[in-house]
Amino acid sequence: MTREKEKIYGCLLGGAIGDALGYPVEFMSHSKILETYGGVGINDLEKGKAFISDDTQMTLFTAEGILLTTSKEKLVDNIYLAYLRWLSTQGYNIPVVEEGWLIHDNRLHARRAPGNSCISALQSGEMGTIDEPINNSKGCGGVMRVAPLGVLCPPDEAFTYGIKTAAITHGHPSGYYPAGALARIISLILTGDGLVHAVEDTMDHLRKHDGSEETLNLLQRAYMLGLENTDPFEDIKSFGQGWVGEEALAIAVYCSLRFKDDFKKALLAAVNHDGDSDSTGAITGNILGAALGTDKIPEQWGYRVELRDKINMMAERLLYKHELYYI
Repeated sequence: MTREKEKIYGCLLGGAIGDALGYPVEFMSHSKILETYGGVGINDLEKGKAFISDDTQMTLFTAEGILLTTSKEKLVDNIYLAYLRWLSTQGYNIPVVEEGWLIHDNRLHARRAPGNSCISALQSGEMGTIDEPINNSKGCGGVMRVAPLGVLCPPDEAFTYGIKTAAITHGHPSGYYPAGALARIISLILTGDGLVHAVEDTMDHLRKHDGSEETLNLLQRAYMLGLENTDPFEDIKSFGQGWVGEEALAIAVYCSLRFKDDFKKALLAAVNHDGDSDSTGAITGNILGAALGTDKIPEQWGYRVELRDKINMMAERLLYKHELYYI
């Protein structure tokens, strides 16, 4: 496997693993996690197949929307159609305009605590945009699903399409700017930047955009603390619980920087806290999976995560399309 292929596979697989690790404890307080799992909290995937949540489901549908696009002008529209197909897998009777692959996989019809903003926005029959927001939500449902855009697009385009894709369902600037930031960080990593510089560059880029202040302020704090040797639990607690976009991104960037050479330690820190553990785990897994590649992901985790075959298939197709975009 080439190094580029390892990183693209690592981005998608790492996100799914972080999602599956955090999913069982998503609605638990930290004290409840410790009471349930003992020791330092949850430290392994569930036995058997470790279930993914709506985070990985929607990430795969983002990838599908990308893969069915032949013109960049239609990219966001096609991702929106892919999200409508995802909505139909969740039991909602809506017309599906375009055919895709994922809708035929019964495993993706499992309902795994989908976010209210995503459901209500997609049910509305209208596609939210930055200029015409569909709501004022800044939930993390916008950022947790956009990693494939970082895989496909050059950094500036990754940012632009990231915010536009998140705005389909999340109308608050702190609902869509974290998505642009994540996609840009991943794109920079895949084009050869180190993680630290990718975060620095993305902070510089955010400074050019009005409305990004909440995202930028927390990202700066995550960057500074991530390079220090302070208590991870207390640091993460200071960012919030990750239910909103800027908090989820900050927690993930912090964990990725704090444990930038250790995928497992980063993910354990990202999920053992009060809050949205599956989303913070998924975003951390996307970032460090891209930075470290599949060879640094624990092999037993890779084999146990649900939908590994589908994740590999989408990663393979994204790799091919990525090469075309960069020719």
